[in-house]
Amino acid sequence: MTHILTLNQIEPVTHDVHCLRFDKPERFTFEPGQAVELALDRDGWRDEARPFTMTSLPEDDFLEFTIKSYPDHGGVTEQIGKMRPGDKVIVGDVFGAITDAGPGVFIAGGAGVTPFIAILRRRQRDDALDGCTLIFSNRLEKDIIRREEFEGMDGLKTVFTVTDEAVDGLFNRMIDGDMLDDVLEDYDRRFYVCGPPPMIDAVVQTLKDKGVPDGRITIETA
Repeated sequence: MTHILTLNQIEPVTHDVHCLRFDKPERFTFEPGQAVELALDRDGWRDEARPFTMTSLPEDDFLEFTIKSYPDHGGVTEQIGKMRPGDKVIVGDVFGAITDAGPGVFIAGGAGVTPFIAILRRRQRDDALDGCTLIFSNRLEKDIIRREEFEGMDGLKTVFTVTDEAVDGLFNRMIDGDMLDDVLEDYDRRFYVCGPPPMIDAVVQTLKDKGVPDGRITIETA
């Protein structure tokens, strides 16, 4: 089933990420971490749907998306920053492998953090962030999405790393076995991994090498 949504608000989050809020259809339900296929409701774009995660909570009276633009791709994301209130989009059915299966370690690369935003917001609302760690990798400090919000979540341990510059207070390395050893006390926990496919492959293999069984690793490609 498809829905046509009207954009009510658009705000910058980082230099290339925007937060968009739309009218929420009646009886539209989802779980934090899930996504929809979204297309622009305009000529030439209706068949160009791409997956985006809801970053609002199911109980909110709006639908929120946090979307990174890729101007060099020339696709839907390149148009996001040009949208204005009143513009319309088409969304399809809800899907997604990452939903909250309990506290754990949330490992994200770039825009792969978006499924974790709603999950961690829900846990913050429920005062249930104890035992949760966010490990978030980006190229540059300015790329970090919702850094202040994450750092302000009581009970959430945050670990930020950037790979292409050295910044005081941040790790400057890839997420690998040595880094995980440095920031985790043990591996007897659940792991959620979302990011580009090469990053997911490397992190999942590292977790398996550390003895984490498949049943405690949940992945989603960003």
